[in-house]
Amino acid sequence: MRVNEIFYSIQGEGYHAGTPAVFVRLSGCNLRCPFCDTEHQEHTEMSEDEIAEAVSKYPASLVVITGGEPTIQPLYWLIDAIHRIGKKVAIETNGTQPVERNADWITVSPKDGFVGESAKPVLTYADEIKLVFDGGHIPDDHGIHANHFYLQPCDTGYELKNQEIMQELVEFVKQNPKWKISLQTQKILKVR
Repeated sequence: MRVNEIFYSIQGEGYHAGTPAVFVRLSGCNLRCPFCDTEHQEHTEMSEDEIAEAVSKYPASLVVITGGEPTIQPLYWLIDAIHRIGKKVAIETNGTQPVERNADWITVSPKDGFVGESAKPVLTYADEIKLVFDGGHIPDDHGIHANHFYLQPCDTGYELKNQEIMQELVEFVKQNPKWKISLQTQKILKVR
């Protein structure tokens, strides 16, 4: 498998925010989002068992497989290897590819509003939906059945624009209480 990095931190976003987690960032993505803040192209080839061995060195019970877009690589045997060492697996995906059914948690973050129709999600179920909110696109659950719905303010790199987006987000959530705000607490806390 093409692994960009494996690191230990806290989950900064969504339902598991604040939870210690081992992150397995896989290399590559099938989309090019204009706001992407993740370097994910570099990689090392690792087997599923080598990844599980690296993950086993950390005490967290949660492993987050992310990218890029992790589902462009086959994940079933990786998830199985991580389960064998007694850890739960969460997948963070843009939803454009099917997700292995042996994952314990699925976070879908659709990007079609930013990238176009080719990025329309194919998933119909997720544990949580997490959308980037930029004030220019009306949030849509894409007909995905989920238990939790989050909006995350887009970080434009410009403080005044970010403040404007945050104000619009607060007002949107107040008017649409199905959604909750998810902040990128890893950035606030200045951790990976």
